[in-house]
Amino acid sequence: MDYKALAERLLPGEYPALESYEAKYPPRDLPKGAQVTRLAPSPTGFIHLGNLFAAIANERIAHQSGGILYLRIEDTDLKRKVDGAVEAVKSALRYFDIKFDEGAEIDGDNTYAPWYQRQRAEIYRAFVKHLIEEGRAYPCFCTEEELTALREEQTAKKEITGYYGKYARCRNLSEEEIYQNLDAGKPFVIRLKSMGNPENKIKFRDAIKGEITVTENDQDVVILKSDGIPTYHFAHAIDDHFMRTTLVIRGEEWLASLPIHIELFDVLGFERPRYGHNCSLMKQDGETRRKLSKRKDPELSLEFYRKEGYYARAVKVYMLTLLNSNFEEWYLKNPEKPLEEFKFTAEKMSKSGTLFDIDKLNDISKNELSKLSAEEMLEFLKDWAEEFGSEAQKHSFDDRERMLKVLTLCMGIGGKKRRKDFTTASQAMEFIRYFFERPASYEEYRVDEATKQAILEGFLATYDPADDSQVWFAKIKEIAAGNGFAAEMKEYKTAPEAYKGSVADVAEVLRIATTGKANTPDLYSIQQILGEDETKARIGAQL
Repeated sequence: MDYKALAERLLPGEYPALESYEAKYPPRDLPKGAQVTRLAPSPTGFIHLGNLFAAIANERIAHQSGGILYLRIEDTDLKRKVDGAVEAVKSALRYFDIKFDEGAEIDGDNTYAPWYQRQRAEIYRAFVKHLIEEGRAYPCFCTEEELTALREEQTAKKEITGYYGKYARCRNLSEEEIYQNLDAGKPFVIRLKSMGNPENKIKFRDAIKGEITVTENDQDVVILKSDGIPTYHFAHAIDDHFMRTTLVIRGEEWLASLPIHIELFDVLGFERPRYGHNCSLMKQDGETRRKLSKRKDPELSLEFYRKEGYYARAVKVYMLTLLNSNFEEWYLKNPEKPLEEFKFTAEKMSKSGTLFDIDKLNDISKNELSKLSAEEMLEFLKDWAEEFGSEAQKHSFDDRERMLKVLTLCMGIGGKKRRKDFTTASQAMEFIRYFFERPASYEEYRVDEATKQAILEGFLATYDPADDSQVWFAKIKEIAAGNGFAAEMKEYKTAPEAYKGSVADVAEVLRIATTGKANTPDLYSIQQILGEDETKARIGAQL
């Protein structure tokens, strides 16, 4: 068969010499040991925890080695493309402090651009044409219906599904048959003519899993679709070579494709990057574990963490505990150090499924937020409210000094021990809501109505906002004693049966009337922030 003539018929026209691409995209001038890594999402608009998982690993490995992290957009499938998806990716990862050096919509070096695969179509076609000329690729005219029937036949026979061996129907078409199909205008794809033998095994050194064994590829995979755009398999091999990628950290679901990728790099004559396949993120579901699901688990989406208002550092700390087995011990010893000082290694990444525990993330988030100053917390909450909050929440920041007083109190700043009540921005804003809005509901009072009335009336009769906390509390003790409650906790503990309750129960009534809640920070301080008029109005509304 005249392969050169066939290549010209299938992909007519002149293409640059393949060697010219080597000159156009030269090896990078980087320090010895520097790693070039990438994040290469599809522009679907959905960026998930797995993307962040891989992004943190790739970013740490690149930057701590003096290397490069770039963003490539794999948009070969137009049906999945969503407008604004690239900015959504950048925005989500920017929130978690993932810094790209180069890539799509990144202000950096563009030597290795374009960063969108559809803009690199000429490069792919040039290599496809070369493979056809070498007899290593061929046109396939099978229709979708024929391929479906083929898969059904293989499934019925309990054989491996795919286009290979005796099932590769177009692989051995004669020259005459090929040209007859072309003359008839039949649509076609270009397939790799695999030389693999499934009887052969390949030993492969995975950067995460270590030594693994895979079977040689024998699938004649599609490398160029009927619209002239390559498949992911083919495009990624060419792009990783010419963008000079040295290490690819990706999900373990790609292990099944590894034999295809090994053969593609070999047939193209490219040195393979190192691959590391990270474990899947799992969730405890009853007695079993399962992979996090887009349909079932809202916490899979990175948008969930932004809308809820998770502190970005807290999420990153938690992800690092999952990514590197020795990070948690390092962080306990170095809680104030920049995370960048931790020496991240692919070898320390988990080799099997990792359990994602949102309760542990929440504990880390509480701890990280408790370290902030009132000013830092204010800025964090304000930024969240401006993007995701209600109008009332946005207006909570109109009086900056008042908000600082609220946060200082609620975080226990200046006290013996910092409080850890805040988990996320949304939860924190709900927690402090009673400072800015009157309660819409009230927790249940644990005293009868007559006693409640007597306590509230007694408070209003003696309340003076000029009182210091000791005088204020002394008056509450008097109200307690006058209504059958122990004024001193010691007295109550000695003879609880002699009293309706203790002064703490009286304070709880006042707390609920003021805030709607039975548990809050110091009530005296809350009323001082609310002011005389608002305090009296709230107490009076409960009479």
